[in-house]
Amino acid sequence: MNDYDRAFREFILPMVNDSRKELLDNVIQYRTRYLTVVLEDIYLPQNASAVLRTCDCFGIQDVTIIENRNAFELNPEVERGAAQWLTLHKFNTKKNNTPDAILSLKEQGYRIVATSPHTSESNLSSFSLEKGKTALVMGTEWEGISKTVQEMADEFLNIPMFGFTESLNLSVSAAIILQQLSTKLRDSEILWRLQESEKEEIMYKWLRNSIHRLNPIERAFKKNYIG
Repeated sequence: MNDYDRAFREFILPMVNDSRKELLDNVIQYRTRYLTVVLEDIYLPQNASAVLRTCDCFGIQDVTIIENRNAFELNPEVERGAAQWLTLHKFNTKKNNTPDAILSLKEQGYRIVATSPHTSESNLSSFSLEKGKTALVMGTEWEGISKTVQEMADEFLNIPMFGFTESLNLSVSAAIILQQLSTKLRDSEILWRLQESEKEEIMYKWLRNSIHRLNPIERAFKKNYIG
């Protein structure tokens, strides 16, 4: 955070009531960047929205959104405001944005774990979080992960199933995987919590989102701040 952001944070802090501050303080203690989610070319708004809502519920702070053929859209009735509490990273400037997104995550130290029902390499119950930070890649509703993800992935993960239908709905898969892995993560000795500098940055965003009609307030503050 720069000096302006810190000054504005102190200015707006009294505008947020104590119950909201307590809620924000509590929620941020359970946020993690050890696990992150990557959504590749999702085209159904209800699925995209449901996955974001699931990420928020299980404390996943970052979601990488890859837009190749399909624009990422949300359904407010499904999403229920979850996106405003998450950090979204969009890759949408090229025809195929998947390589840039995957390389960016690898540079941040993530191992790329592609979710697919068509592999027996690793199932959910035996998946190891101790091997390092994990980026879970979920593909399109009908085609699944792209060939690019298949080629660039470090590992593959599946949910064991025993019926005639070979795959679950995208949002259902995300909910099952994130519930199990986030629980396993919090029960482990892995250092999964956010660093203090990360908490400060995210909390500032959350405070801003907690104030109604923030823009005119900030315009007035900025005018006085600049002098």
